Amino acid sequence: MNNSLSIRAYTKQLQSHIHHRHHQLVLPVQGSIVIDMVSYKGKVTVGECVVVPSGTEHGFKADEAARFIVADLTTLPAHLLESGLAVFSISPPLMSFLLFVEKQLQHQVDSGIEHSILDVFSMLLSQQRATHTLDKQMRIVQGWINEHLEQPLSIDTLSALACLSPTQFKKRFKDSFSMSAQQYITGLRMEKAKALLAHTDLPVQLVAEKVGYGDLSAFSRRFSVYTGLSPRAFAQI
Repeated sequence: MNNSLSIRAYTKQLQSHIHHRHHQLVLPVQGSIVIDMVSYKGKVTVGECVVVPSGTEHGFKADEAARFIVADLTTLPAHLLESGLAVFSISPPLMSFLLFVEKQLQHQVDSGIEHSILDVFSMLLSQQRATHTLDKQMRIVQGWINEHLEQPLSIDTLSALACLSPTQFKKRFKDSFSMSAQQYITGLRMEKAKALLAHTDLPVQLVAEKVGYGDLSAFSRRFSVYTGLSPRAFAQI
């Protein structure tokens, strides 16, 4: 079997099966999925990855509107297998790349592009640290942030989602992600902006809006600080 990436949906009915010749990673890009296997039973949402080792019986179910990037791989980075984690949080760069992959896989692409996408995915995966899954409150917040980058994301809104006070939320978030909520959001927004500028023909104003900036000047300043280049200069690389 060849390695592959695909975009899939699942049904509400739990369906169990086994892959004997490859490992499988399932990474939600919209909605969440319920997984049932020996090492993990529960919900997985945007910003997380499920690892299904070869030979492991597993079942998935999800709402029809949910979407997932599925990677079928003959080998996995050793650190992911050795971690023993069935579910882990993915890095902002990998999440940003998945959003780009989702758009690409909605269209027919040639084998050369598919191989290039898979190569980049593999490199990002090799740099991915397998960290323990977040608690329920932080997982809800993480999923909301990833799916609403174009909207205002205030501490008050996010702390209410987590059912915490703003002060409690900021401490819990930093303990979970080793950075502030604003740093995390900015990183995701800038990585998504990089992907849009590099791989689409969208004007800079529209890119700014898609990552939550109504003010083009504010977006350009933040992007320049983050990358060392203006958005227009970055798009021309």
